[in-house]
Amino acid sequence: MKNQYGKIISLVKQHEKWFSESLPLVASENVASRTVRNVLTSDLGHRYAEGWPGERVYAGCKFIDQIELEAMSLAKTLFKAEFADVRPVSGACANLAVYSTLSDPGDTMMALSIPNGGHISAGKKEFSGTAGLVHGLDIEYFVFDKENMNIDIDETKKKLKAVQSSGKKLKIVMFGGSLFLFPHPVRELADAVLEVGAVPCYDAAHVAGLIAGGQFQDPLGEGAHVMSFSTHKTLFGPQGGTIVCKAQYGEAMKKSVFPGTSSNHHLHSVAAKALMFSEFLKFGKGYARDVIRNAQVLAETLAEKGVSVLGESHGYTKSHQVAIDVTKYGDGGIVEKKLEDMNIILNRQLLPGDLQAGRHYTNPGGIRVGVSELTRLGMGKSEMKEVADVLHMALTTDKADLVKKRVRGLRRLHQRVKYSFDNSPAYFYR
Repeated sequence: MKNQYGKIISLVKQHEKWFSESLPLVASENVASRTVRNVLTSDLGHRYAEGWPGERVYAGCKFIDQIELEAMSLAKTLFKAEFADVRPVSGACANLAVYSTLSDPGDTMMALSIPNGGHISAGKKEFSGTAGLVHGLDIEYFVFDKENMNIDIDETKKKLKAVQSSGKKLKIVMFGGSLFLFPHPVRELADAVLEVGAVPCYDAAHVAGLIAGGQFQDPLGEGAHVMSFSTHKTLFGPQGGTIVCKAQYGEAMKKSVFPGTSSNHHLHSVAAKALMFSEFLKFGKGYARDVIRNAQVLAETLAEKGVSVLGESHGYTKSHQVAIDVTKYGDGGIVEKKLEDMNIILNRQLLPGDLQAGRHYTNPGGIRVGVSELTRLGMGKSEMKEVADVLHMALTTDKADLVKKRVRGLRRLHQRVKYSFDNSPAYFYR
């Protein structure tokens, strides 16, 4: 048993050393400060508090209740919301609670298809998507404009009416997604959604930090009634989920979270979310601004080097993400593995048109690059130009040792968590 213990600790240390010498460019990841991570190791992680503050199934919650109420208050402030539930243990679980509140199995939801940027939590049953497989929703897709990399407003209005006329019970229209370069037309489509009897919702898993920082869009202010999100992508962690919405959905949403879709939520995570929200209130605006600027510099520099970056007609990106067509270098799966071997960590990405071209999620046409973590590690415009140069080199050469040397050089001075109260090391076990 002692040898197994030592092996596990050794593997953790190896992982942290590897990441300290790598470029973490996965768009769905970020790094939390030591303050937030310390709370995750507290006694709260041992406790149960099923239910709502003041309505618990378990005793021993007098301080837990206060922490959770504070987390909800901070979330409402950040997102200008009337109601917040910080208990969901992930963004997917938050979405499932939204589906449970607003629809019944057999009802219809409209969302983005996966190749057009949709997330698997809004996917069809035949793709093992959460919405279809777990909640039994029928999924219709937004009409998508591939040139502009966004929802087609006029054609989607027509489709909303067509779905309604077909006799389907359209209950939810879910904006947002996983490949998410530009703000979605919530303001332009919210009234059309309400006219067909559906609720406009917004999956902000990827862009919640940009929204909280006032740099992307304001979904609730633009007409969405409900917004769900992860707390660890463009927010600062921990991993988890949250729902904010209009007050009219509050009571039903509470029941959909507990007992509907969870038993005990993770109390150490709720405390960490509260600290993260507080951290974001102080540093979020500057962070969100710098993230978007960094993504734009990275995209522009890559394009100048001949890399096929999507979204050119709108400046490539207004979020933390850059989408790249890599078909001239192979496919997304091959490129993802090649770059990983060079200490560049990102993920393959289905792109619009991939399925029609015979590509699949294992061998898609693209990769997705995110700058939220590098920005939190203190990288700015000049470093983004270097990152672009290293990425271009990695795509066009097989000289792994040379690329890794450049990556280590880039990371050498970027080992601490910025935009935080404590400026802590990003890695503890090295």
